[in-house]
Amino acid sequence: MTTTNLGLYIHIPFCRKKCPYCDFYSTGYTEDLSKQYADAVIRNLRCYGEKYDTVYFGGGTPILAASEIPRILKACKIESGAEITVECNPCEMDRKTLETLYNAGVNRISIGIQSANDTELAALGRMHTFDEARRAVLLAGEVGFRDISADLMLGIPQQTLNSLEYSVNKLSELPLSHVSAYLLKIEPNTVFGKKPPIIPNEDEQAELYLKTVEELRKNGFEQYEISNFARNGMQSRHNLKYWRREEYLGIGAAAHSFYKGKRFAVARNLREFIAEPRQIEQITDDSPDETEEKIMLGLRLCEGIPKELWKRVESGLRLVPKQYYKIEKEHLSLTAEGFLVSNEIISTLLSRIEDN
Repeated sequence: MTTTNLGLYIHIPFCRKKCPYCDFYSTGYTEDLSKQYADAVIRNLRCYGEKYDTVYFGGGTPILAASEIPRILKACKIESGAEITVECNPCEMDRKTLETLYNAGVNRISIGIQSANDTELAALGRMHTFDEARRAVLLAGEVGFRDISADLMLGIPQQTLNSLEYSVNKLSELPLSHVSAYLLKIEPNTVFGKKPPIIPNEDEQAELYLKTVEELRKNGFEQYEISNFARNGMQSRHNLKYWRREEYLGIGAAAHSFYKGKRFAVARNLREFIAEPRQIEQITDDSPDETEEKIMLGLRLCEGIPKELWKRVESGLRLVPKQYYKIEKEHLSLTAEGFLVSNEIISTLLSRIEDN
């Protein structure tokens, strides 16, 4: 397998304050640690020596000294026209920071907004109000960013169909090209996991999800993946690599990779990553099954999977209610209702996979 069209993911493990629902690996930010971490990232970039057509700085809504991102990008071999994304917290988005990122070549910003309702934001432990988030989006547009994504969270404490519709409408008024809409998942090792809040039940969550799909479509955002919606074809090129089973290299503590045909991860250990001359690759799958992965990942996408794949699981498809899927132009894809039970559908299909 070649590394043509390789993506690069850089995990930034710093945040100002850990949100009670967050299971990302992160720690408190200091300027000195930020510099040491950037040095380690650059050292690893030189070890691999690859060229990338997408770059993604992620970690929830992480923080890294703005001056470090240009330094890291200078150390990258980047294809012309590459998509370069940085995840941002609205609280960190002042004009100087945004201008530094824009001038360094960053051309996509992903902002953790989560809700347009301040009561819901407070229940999520967010540090910003919606007005602050709105100003951050507008400021990014003023600086020159044309590809701006926002996160929207569903099934959160105090959320109703009306409050969700309000959030979607308020986000749609902004110059956003993309929305990622995720159902809140309570992870065991989080504050919410140890002291669960009252959240909508499964049926209510399903209603909220379907409402989101409907309202975003009304506002010009076309769904292309279970949780992702884009205006004017502005899909996340980097994230599409994950779902189309294209290769990507992850650098940083807790980063994951699919690289040279293997899947591996880096330990969730900041100090170890900084200290080691090269990050230690912990193999999670040295020979992943291509067919199974293409089916599992491809069915997350609205484009679905081609006939040569779904024919392999046709006997399992007979067990899936017809309202959950469709076959168009010889591609099998899930409906919005099917996305809600996608794990069960995919499990059923993979259990019936047949050889050619």
